[in-house]
Amino acid sequence: MAEKYNSKDTIHTAEMIQIVLPNDTNTLGNLLGGKLMHWIDLTASIAGRRYCGKTVVTASMDKLDFLNPVKLGEIVVLRASVNRTFNTSMEIGVKVYTENPYEKTMRHTASAYLTFVALGDDGKPAKLAPFQPESAEEKQRYEDAGIRRESRVGKR
Repeated sequence: MAEKYNSKDTIHTAEMIQIVLPNDTNTLGNLLGGKLMHWIDLTASIAGRRYCGKTVVTASMDKLDFLNPVKLGEIVVLRASVNRTFNTSMEIGVKVYTENPYEKTMRHTASAYLTFVALGDDGKPAKLAPFQPESAEEKQRYEDAGIRRESRVGKR
């Protein structure tokens, strides 16, 4: 029997773990950038959907820097969290780490900020509940998301 979320439990995060297989790599044995972008988008969309309980669609992805190559056989860990909601959109941050299971090491591989729009049953943008940051880290991400939004809106 399925349980409802407790109304005090705001689920606004998601984590995805992938292993880099031969089909995911280029001719140098490194993870394809487009594949990583796909995983980032999926992980962020899960966090957004968990937060608002609606279908969410990607509106934009801010700058994405690939800090380190990811090799065949390594494990990729993607962690997404809602940083802030606006009227019908939300910013979701994704941090990507790579684990080398043989050396037992982990390194920061990429970070990205994505904007998603929530859709109602009619397929039109739907109003979102305000995100209430609790921890100091969430409060900092919330403030930073506001600054990034001002910059994005200013570039339109």
